[in-house]
Amino acid sequence: MSKAESLDISFPALEGGWVDILVIAGEHSGDEHAARMMKSAMAQKDGFHVCAIGGRHLQATGAQMLFDLIEHSAIRLGEELKRFNEYKPIINETINWIRTYRPKMIVFVDCPEMNLRIARYLMDKGIANKAGGDVKLLYYISPQVLHWKAKQKLNIAKMLDSLAVIFPFEVDAFEKTKLDTRFVGHPYLSSDYDLPISYDPAGPILFLPGSSKDTIERITPILFSAFSECLKSKSKLRAICIYASEELKQSLQRILKKYPDVDARIELSPKYDGIGARAVFTSSGTMSLNCALANIPGAVVNRTSPAKYMMGKMRVKVPYIGIANIILGKPIYPEYLQGEATKERIALEISDCIENVERIKQTRNWAAELRELLDKPSSGGPAEWLLDYW
Repeated sequence: MSKAESLDISFPALEGGWVDILVIAGEHSGDEHAARMMKSAMAQKDGFHVCAIGGRHLQATGAQMLFDLIEHSAIRLGEELKRFNEYKPIINETINWIRTYRPKMIVFVDCPEMNLRIARYLMDKGIANKAGGDVKLLYYISPQVLHWKAKQKLNIAKMLDSLAVIFPFEVDAFEKTKLDTRFVGHPYLSSDYDLPISYDPAGPILFLPGSSKDTIERITPILFSAFSECLKSKSKLRAICIYASEELKQSLQRILKKYPDVDARIELSPKYDGIGARAVFTSSGTMSLNCALANIPGAVVNRTSPAKYMMGKMRVKVPYIGIANIILGKPIYPEYLQGEATKERIALEISDCIENVERIKQTRNWAAELRELLDKPSSGGPAEWLLDYW
């Protein structure tokens, strides 16, 4: 029996017998961002009956929880839904519930591995509004459209009534599809969101090697050896290296043993919340955006296999890989990729980040530009977008 089949995935009976909105969020961040959206929408309009497949943040809004995807650690949707058959019962139960109760609106939040399968089924069976049915399909936080081909975007546009995106460039990505695509501001700029990290000119160097074992094996030795070079002239430097799982922690410990001169100066930590850092070196990703918004100078350092790198360059025609750089159109974080990522260059970057006053000032100015670009537009945020379709 698979993990999914061993779980109780029978949804509870619907309270009151009717529902207005079903929200489906399959990941922790999506649950948090969806809850913020629903809380704002409920404050503006009374009487919503909301059901949710998500986590504790959505439940805290007063939504009836049908299934808690976040608490069930066995359901790592972002990774394991690639093995679709193991998790098909969860999707099937969701579809059966929708067919039975017919919510007026479904709001999918991120997690395309699950949500797009459900949307496609509702379209094929004539339940979705665009297929002549009575259920509107909205999507908040677009999948990573930079990796999509035109045909994929067109297929999405045929299913959805509207798409709310959190990066301005994503609107242009769907321009030719005629799908109502709206930039609603990034949740990191919400008034009730506190950045988990801050800039501290006396703090440690922060290493964010990512959540891929392959990436960690390729770039962490470069980061550690570059840090070793810096310690020769700056013996009091400290560093914190973040790991995403116990397996990755073990990999980092094994790598760190090869650099005994820095072992006592680098702390391994499972989280970076509450850290004040003076510089950050990241393989890119979501955490790097938090760091950029927090005015922390740094650089992107990444290496992958030559074949994977060339394939990525052919598929994605963008000048940068760091999300903050893509948004700004300039490198708030200089990028050292493949052969350019050497210990000598990274050591120079570390020194520049902590000593170059103009670099620190420029980072602060570009971070202000970034915040302005990502802030909620005058037309409103995700709650206003949702209410427009009510």
